[in-house]
Amino acid sequence: MKQALIFIAAFFVFALCSCGKKIATLDVELAQDPQGIYVPASVGLDGVTDLSPSSLQLMEIRDDGEMNVPFQVDKQGSTRILHFLVNPEAGSGGKYVYELRKGRPEKMEEVAATDEDGTLTLHFGDQNLLRYYHKTLYPPEGVDTAYKRSGFIHPLWAPGGQVLTRIQPGDHYHHYGIWNPWTHVLFEGDTVDFWNLSSRQGTVRFADFVSVDQGPLYAGFKAHQEHVVFEKDGSEKVALDEVQGVRAFRLQENEDFFITDFDIGYTCATDSPFHILAYRYQGFGWRTTEAWNNQNSEVLTSEGNTRRDADGSKARWCIVQGSIDDNYAGVLMMSYPENYNYPEPLRIWPENQNGRGDMFANFCPAKDRDWLMEPGKKYELRYRLLVYNGKLTADEAEAAWHYFASPPKVAVSLVK
Repeated sequence: MKQALIFIAAFFVFALCSCGKKIATLDVELAQDPQGIYVPASVGLDGVTDLSPSSLQLMEIRDDGEMNVPFQVDKQGSTRILHFLVNPEAGSGGKYVYELRKGRPEKMEEVAATDEDGTLTLHFGDQNLLRYYHKTLYPPEGVDTAYKRSGFIHPLWAPGGQVLTRIQPGDHYHHYGIWNPWTHVLFEGDTVDFWNLSSRQGTVRFADFVSVDQGPLYAGFKAHQEHVVFEKDGSEKVALDEVQGVRAFRLQENEDFFITDFDIGYTCATDSPFHILAYRYQGFGWRTTEAWNNQNSEVLTSEGNTRRDADGSKARWCIVQGSIDDNYAGVLMMSYPENYNYPEPLRIWPENQNGRGDMFANFCPAKDRDWLMEPGKKYELRYRLLVYNGKLTADEAEAAWHYFASPPKVAVSLVK
């Protein structure tokens, strides 16, 4: 108890001594209960201050005092955006007050991006969050090398350290953790399959990094990936350019979840259209851990469908969770309302897949309709994953999706 009192006293001394000049008040009001899940929020910074992030503090003002809040600033075009997390607590009434101040920000442990041996790992301290392969990974010895691939995520770790993804399983060597190729594309008079690598019609490759970021709030990257056509004469042609942005937010203290955002932009790489033809599986999907089967895992969608009837249904979100390593973990997949063919059709493997109920889940916007991508235009898909230990309820999933679809509004009051 004595140590606790010393800590509390030290906290308030620090809060009082670290105060800088107030620049603005940020008022956030949450329209509905976030069910204990923190909410990413953002606000334009250019109209608030010209100061650099290294000269700013963000403080949350509470009835029992104030505390430093981790934040990060990025650029969207020429506009600076300040990002932070609203950490809900009981009794707040859904209203949160922050102050932006001039001063040196508190030094906090960063969410880091470590590039090693052809992979980029996003981690918070010694807790790995996800790993992106920018090197080409070949299949096991003796397996057709046509199955080689780069530009995918594996592992995706639960907060407890459990690996939730799987790559190159013997039943589908072309499955690569979290990945997003197109299966049935009409390009320059031929149909091309970028998903089933053994067809030797096409593939998706990492080209280069547009950016890599790390900081007190999140780590992430933007990777340029090329959708490559294997021509019949042995040559290759890039048909579609993709920039995949991935951002993993910090683990909050005493929490058993984190959020990862995906922002995927497409542009035609030639003067020819990229015509995605309707097909039952393609786009953003993930092959789950081999620990899951039809006896120890479950699926639940925003429309109330389960694994038995989710395939082909449309959904705003989809829970995939199950037992693993004497624990329980899962992923909530969320689709953004501006995505093509939203709410998106799902591809969910049947309950008897491979005789044991192996699991694959896929948001498939071109499952039941074509998607024509034309030269000179940009197309975008956005997804959010909530990665967690424990079991997620439908109410928690709905709340998490709500604040992805409708981020909280931040009212700014400048100090005159």
